[in-house]
Amino acid sequence: MYRFFCYTICFSLSLIQCFFPATTIVIPPTTPPEITVKNIPGNPKWHGFSKLIDAGKGDHFSGMSELKRYFHRFGYLEADDNFTDVFDDTLETAVLTYQKKLGLPVTGNLDSDTVTQIMSPRCGVADYSNFIKTTIPNKVPKIPKVAFNKIHESKHYAYFSGEPRWRKAEKSETLTLTYAFSDSHMINYLSYSDIRGAFQRSFTRWASTIPVSFSEVDDYRKADIKIAFYQGDHGDGVAFDGVLGVLAHAFSPENGRLHLDMAETWAVDLKSSRSSVAVDLESVATHEIGHILGLAHSSVKEAVMYPSLGPRTVKVDLKMDDVTGVQKLYGSNPNFRYTPSMESDISSGRGCGRGKRVKWVASLVLLVGFLFW
Repeated sequence: MYRFFCYTICFSLSLIQCFFPATTIVIPPTTPPEITVKNIPGNPKWHGFSKLIDAGKGDHFSGMSELKRYFHRFGYLEADDNFTDVFDDTLETAVLTYQKKLGLPVTGNLDSDTVTQIMSPRCGVADYSNFIKTTIPNKVPKIPKVAFNKIHESKHYAYFSGEPRWRKAEKSETLTLTYAFSDSHMINYLSYSDIRGAFQRSFTRWASTIPVSFSEVDDYRKADIKIAFYQGDHGDGVAFDGVLGVLAHAFSPENGRLHLDMAETWAVDLKSSRSSVAVDLESVATHEIGHILGLAHSSVKEAVMYPSLGPRTVKVDLKMDDVTGVQKLYGSNPNFRYTPSMESDISSGRGCGRGKRVKWVASLVLLVGFLFW
């Protein structure tokens, strides 16, 4: 009987090797139970949203009006001079749209996953702009179709309205964009060479996918892309809000402004930074350069263009969603090469099929084992 059992195990392993010749099954780590929404590092103002967990339509909580202002800022609600603390139809519509856009369970309620995502540090570029109000009296609001004046969404990746992009100069066969760092708006606890290195790697990453090159210049005023660190209200109409709120923002082509919040604890090597709120500069730079090139926010969580980034997190590898989106604007770099790091479960569309095959093989293993036993 023992011999038959061993044969069963060997036969089962052979089947798995046959079906998954180059696949590693990774079991995602579970979140330690002591980590809760309340003690995750974040923006103090946004942390107040933790008291709204499990709220739904019809509920009344102090601070709900502030959440409505949050949704207005990022494009999910129209402006209203009198936001109330009632969870009304318009807020439910905003929550539904937010959940769909950010790849969350679409419940219409402020469940723990949704509130945690709302409180996460993120890019200051709105996910949608000029939200079209949809009112359905006495009914659960439907998720509205994308109909915005400034952002046009296509599949998972998204573009700004009109799909703006940088144009080639006349009689030029290649597109070269210049960039420069501000002399007066920088941080002093990171060396200039470290900051330059982080941005050089980020620009190179995008340049490897499209026929566009980037060149650093000294003249900040004449550069196509202008990089600077600012704090609070800095005159562009999009004020920064302190630690772990909005990390940075950039403007669509051909504006070229890329601003980072000076209040953050920026790092170029998280291993050497002991701060629990350290933000990886290269990850944010890579994301904001995507905006500079014309990409809006993606709904693929693994993509660089997903709007949020947690502290002490590195996210620099472009996914196929990022690559496909930017190549539709500029074409493909002749030397572009696909790499496995570009895969993601959502953009590859293989996650579901793989799960079914795992279950099928597992069932077969159990059946064979039972027969031999």
